[in-house]
Amino acid sequence: MTGDILFERRGAAGIITLNRPKALNAVTHAMVLALRAQLDQWADDPAVTRVVITAAGERAFSAGGDIRALYDLGKAGRHNEALQFWRDEYPLNVAIKNYRKPYVALIDGIAMGGGVGVSVHGSHRVAGDRFSFAMPEVGIGFFPDVGATWFLPRLPGELGAYYALTGERSGVADAVASGIATHRIPSARFAALLDGLTGTVSVDAILAAFAAPAEEGPLMQRRAMIDRLFVGDMVENILAAVECEASSASADAEWAAKISAIMRAKSPLSLKLALAQVRRGKTWDFETCMRMEFRIVSRVIHGHDFYEGVRAVIVDKDNKPHWRPATLPDVSEQEVERHFAPLGSSDLVLP
Repeated sequence: MTGDILFERRGAAGIITLNRPKALNAVTHAMVLALRAQLDQWADDPAVTRVVITAAGERAFSAGGDIRALYDLGKAGRHNEALQFWRDEYPLNVAIKNYRKPYVALIDGIAMGGGVGVSVHGSHRVAGDRFSFAMPEVGIGFFPDVGATWFLPRLPGELGAYYALTGERSGVADAVASGIATHRIPSARFAALLDGLTGTVSVDAILAAFAAPAEEGPLMQRRAMIDRLFVGDMVENILAAVECEASSASADAEWAAKISAIMRAKSPLSLKLALAQVRRGKTWDFETCMRMEFRIVSRVIHGHDFYEGVRAVIVDKDNKPHWRPATLPDVSEQEVERHFAPLGSSDLVLP
């Protein structure tokens, strides 16, 4: 137990509370280790029939991992210490994905990056009114990790490629419609829902009793266009298709122009890695996806763009990153392949 993450047994439920509201509940290394240990303990406790994860504060469920701490370690040349974070975080994602008991994430507020990793792989994902999902890693020279290689390709159509390449946010209606969330429940009912989940009534029955009707969100209204524009294995072709739409007379031209500008601001290397993940992950099992992500991160932390992206967005906040390579054509297929290559004895070991 640490102050940043709280654990409680209430009735039949093991309750986890992410407790860093001022830091938007960003997940630290200590929180990863504490959560894994507690999940292992509850897995073998017959008195605990379900696990519920929630978060303090109203702004964020969790805005991601503690990126600034990882940036500082890497800049100091302490790459092995930084890598240990992911060496512990990725098996935690696997443990949540394979958990033998219902794992219910109550998500009200921002869920990005590492926050997605401790929620989206659970058996039940409940979206409140303030729910906001994004995988914005390509904007800081990183890549969609924490199992995104597995879950993004399994979203309907080309939504996974869209999320990976734009980093754009999605609200509650689109999250439920696409399967990111399994239920929509008004935020005002979360306290009563949590009380209900501590009893012995089945999780499915409780959630069904509280769930609100699904609605169609703005992204799902553009599904056909997204499926048409974000198809294929080359980021250059996707961007060209988006820009062609932007120059057309269609009703979505303004939206396409915005998406084009967003993509052009991202790290070219990150964009190509992200698309390769989404395409390859479709045929991989979850454990293979996590091993591949560890291979990628092991190369990324020795590169340039991650540190430049974090500097521009989080440290100096000038939002003017200088990517290397600077353009998409300058990122070779060989450079992308290098990130997926085996690490030998350093490969991620999963049980």
